[in-house]
Amino acid sequence: MATRLFRKPRPDAEARHSKSAIIDIGSNSIRLVVYGGPRRLPGILFNEKVLAGLGRNLSDSGEIAEEALALARPALARFAAMAREMKVDDLHTVATAAVREASNGHELLDFAASLGLDVMLLSGEEEALAAGRGVLSAIPDADGIVGDLGGGSLELVRVANGEIQDRASFPLGVLRIGALREKRKRGLEKRVAALLGDAGWSGRGKGLPFYLVGGSWRALARLDMHLTGYPLPVIHNYTMGLDNIARLRRTISHVSNGKLRSIPNLSSGRVPTLGDAGALLTVLLQELGSENTVVSAYGLREGLLYGALDKDEQRQDPLIVAAREEGRRLGRFPEHGDLLDEWIAPLFVDEDAEMTRLRHVSCLLADVGWRANPDFRAERGLEIALHGNWVAIDAWGRALVAQALFTSLGGGTDIAEPLHELAELHELERAVQWGLAMRFGQRWSGGVAGPLNRSFLLSEHGAITLGLTDDADRALYSETVERRHRALADGLKLEPRVEVFNRT
Repeated sequence: MATRLFRKPRPDAEARHSKSAIIDIGSNSIRLVVYGGPRRLPGILFNEKVLAGLGRNLSDSGEIAEEALALARPALARFAAMAREMKVDDLHTVATAAVREASNGHELLDFAASLGLDVMLLSGEEEALAAGRGVLSAIPDADGIVGDLGGGSLELVRVANGEIQDRASFPLGVLRIGALREKRKRGLEKRVAALLGDAGWSGRGKGLPFYLVGGSWRALARLDMHLTGYPLPVIHNYTMGLDNIARLRRTISHVSNGKLRSIPNLSSGRVPTLGDAGALLTVLLQELGSENTVVSAYGLREGLLYGALDKDEQRQDPLIVAAREEGRRLGRFPEHGDLLDEWIAPLFVDEDAEMTRLRHVSCLLADVGWRANPDFRAERGLEIALHGNWVAIDAWGRALVAQALFTSLGGGTDIAEPLHELAELHELERAVQWGLAMRFGQRWSGGVAGPLNRSFLLSEHGAITLGLTDDADRALYSETVERRHRALADGLKLEPRVEVFNRT
């Protein structure tokens, strides 16, 4: 198993302040990522890569080229030193196809050992397992085929119902594709068809999405976002169909590498492999039968961390976990978000499970703009929802949470830009109502638990009633609170009312 060296994680209180890290010696890049925060979805504290190209000449010579080793050695030395400087508690080093297959791969392993790095050399199946787990960690309801394109190999993984159902590894890394395309006419198509056919993967993606993992495919998606003017610069959960991919390939064939390198957010180091990555993707979709792709920002490294968790931890909703942690970090009172969601829930009993989930996320993040300049709190909430490093949420969900926070933090009831491009008007209007309810609850309670615990909301008889269980709490119902109560009632086309209820 790829997780065989990973230790049992620490309890939450300790894990929040501890750091784990992975040095990933890939066939195209070598990367150090340092993580911290909740175990279920740790945040990235540091991320650096070097495009060493260990697998670039592997097909021809069977060896890692000396110039690639010359880039890899100082990268590993720096990453080992950075891990020490950052006081990383758990450091894991993994190596994949190029080191595994090269006749001189042991040289790099020996060098890593001299730095004190204990390298886990992953098999192809272990790579596939980790990639599949990485996608499931960020898209728990993923149901389709995961394709992890590295420099030296391609892993395919069937995921469904939160589980890995099947996996395989193929010698189709992006650094090998150019030679296949040049070798003979339709050389790539014939090679892919033979490999997938022999392994029993042909046609297995029919009617299913193809989840894209790997820097070269993410670069393709970045280019598509640029060409289509997509309003949200977030790669995770971005979708592309066959038409998009065909257009991308035409663009790549007609545009110079220099112009491609000038595109914002497009890694210049990935530009030379864009054509080969697009060609392989086209052939794979044809062979598998998939017609739609979904980009995952999470892959092998995150899969290794996810695989070290127990089943209960894996089943936690990563979006809720991350939003609760962000609310704890940026808000005033850590318990407030969950209480606020329970308090406003009676106003929205008609919502389905996903809308209820997004409303909960909005409440958990309701205080994130508090420390910002008062004139820009609404914009801060909008930015956090739209551009935060969230998973298990798509652009539509981000738009609803963004509108709720924008309204809650004082931005008003108008639809904020560019949210109308990401969700329907009636859905955003419901998010406005969430925001008005959150804004009322925050002003009523001052952000603390007591007033929320001693009161409740009712929506009946043409009114939104603030029910009090203690007559003394009438003192909290000031003119400012009344204004927000009325704004909420107006937003729901009801009347505001306050009543004292004896619940004994």
